[in-house]
Amino acid sequence: MSVFENKTLLITGGTGSFGHTVLNHFLSSDIKEIRIFSRDEKKQDDMRHELQANYPDYFEKVKFYIGDVRDRDSVMGAMPGVDYIFHAAALKEVPSCEFFPMQAYKTNVVGTDNVVQAAIHYGVKSVVLLSTDKAAYPINAMGISKAMAERIIYSNARVASEHGTTLCCTRYGNVMCSRGSVIPLFREQIRNGHPITITDPNMTRFMMNLDEAVALVMFAFQHANPGDLFVQKADASTIGDLAKAVQQLFGDTGTKIIGTRHGEKLYETLVTREEMLRAEDLGDYYRIAADSRDLNYDKFFIKGTVKTQADDAYTSHNTKLLDLDGTVKKLLTTSYIKEELESK
Repeated sequence: MSVFENKTLLITGGTGSFGHTVLNHFLSSDIKEIRIFSRDEKKQDDMRHELQANYPDYFEKVKFYIGDVRDRDSVMGAMPGVDYIFHAAALKEVPSCEFFPMQAYKTNVVGTDNVVQAAIHYGVKSVVLLSTDKAAYPINAMGISKAMAERIIYSNARVASEHGTTLCCTRYGNVMCSRGSVIPLFREQIRNGHPITITDPNMTRFMMNLDEAVALVMFAFQHANPGDLFVQKADASTIGDLAKAVQQLFGDTGTKIIGTRHGEKLYETLVTREEMLRAEDLGDYYRIAADSRDLNYDKFFIKGTVKTQADDAYTSHNTKLLDLDGTVKKLLTTSYIKEELESK
C-alpha cells in the first residue's frame, strides 16, 4: 500500500521525458488513475499506442486531456477528482526563452498560477512543481520565469494549506538525456559524423538521470510541509568530460568549441547562499523551508536579520565532480544510452 493507493494523479506536460518515466513507475502500482495533460495531440496519441502495446494490463489507468496550462478553463476541466499533481509543463530551453520571453512567462508563470488556483479550488491534496537550478540566481528568461513559478508556490502555500492543499517545489539540475538536453545532440552529431560542439569545456553541470528526478518528486510528496523546496544532492561533470564520455561510448568524431551561448552560466547553483542559511540536510536531500514572514512590512523595514546568507551556495563547482570514468558510468544509468548502445 502507498499514499497513491486508489488515488488520481495529474501530470501536466505529461508527454515529456519526465511524464514517461513517471508512468513507468506508476502503471503497475496501486494507483487508480493517471491523467496526462498536454497540448500536443500527436504526442498523446503516440503515448497511447505505446501504452496499449507495452502495458496491455494497465494502460486503461491512463486518461488523456488536451489542454494548455496557459488556459485556466482547460486546466480546471482536468482537475475534478484529482488527488495529486506533478506540475512538469514548462518551456525550458534557454535559447527559446531568450528569444521569446513572453512565451516563457505565459507558460512558466501564468501556467503555474493556473494550476495552483485550480488545485486549491478542487481540494487537491498535494502539488509538486518541478523547477530547475537555473531558477537560483537566474540570468536568463527561462531561469527568471521558473524562479517566478517557485514564488507563486511559496506565496500561495499558506492559504492553500488552509484548504487542505500542500504546495511545494523540487529543484534539480540537468536531467540527462531529457528532451532538449545536450547528450542526444552529441549522439546525433556523432551519428552524422560531425564533431561534437562544446560551448566551454570547463563549464560544469549537475548530472541526474530521470529515475533520480522522479525519486526527488516522490520524496517531496512524502515529506513536504507547505512551501518547502527540495533539492537532491547530485554529482556534476565538466562539459569537456561529458563530451569525451559520449565519444568513448559512441565514437570520436572530434570536438569544436563554439563558445558560451547567450544566457548560459559557467556553473549552476541548486541552493543559493541565502537558502543554505535555512536549509535542512536530510542526507541525500536538502529541505529549504518557506520564508515564514507575513505581510507585516515593518519586519522588512524596521526589524532586519543579522546574518542573511551562508558562506557558500551549493553549486556544480563545489559538489562531487565526476572524472571521465565516473561520467561514463553515470551515462550508463540512463535508458537512452543503453538503448542507443544496443542499436549501434
